[in-house]
Amino acid sequence: QVQLVESGGGSVQAGGSLRLSCAASGYDYNARCMGWFRQAAGKEREGVAAISTGGGGTWYAGSVKGRFTISRDNAKDTLYLQMNSLKPEDTAMYYCAAVTGGCGLGPLTVSWYRYWGQGTQVTVSS
Repeated sequence: QVQLVESGGGSVQAGGSLRLSCAASGYDYNARCMGWFRQAAGKEREGVAAISTGGGGTWYAGSVKGRFTISRDNAKDTLYLQMNSLKPEDTAMYYCAAVTGGCGLGPLTVSWYRYWGQGTQVTVSS
């Protein structure tokens, strides 16, 4: 019922930046915890960053802390991921995810989220 559509992926060289966007629509409730996940070829999906309903709480994977910033614009119903100082190991398909209610104890856990976008590819060349 909830639809999430990612955009902003592309190919950049190491050290470059990208900003991903996720447009949300059709949700059942106003409160939504949202996050970004990524899946590299041959690997399992992993949590990258998450943000609470009001935007006051954020969580980051250790590998991206200090380089990535998650934010949301609730008036536009859009989630963002600003990615700076990109590394080749950041190459992956990036997915936007959401769940009604709060982030609870699993903001970076795949099983916590109910709704998923189809992904946008990020490729970082060395």
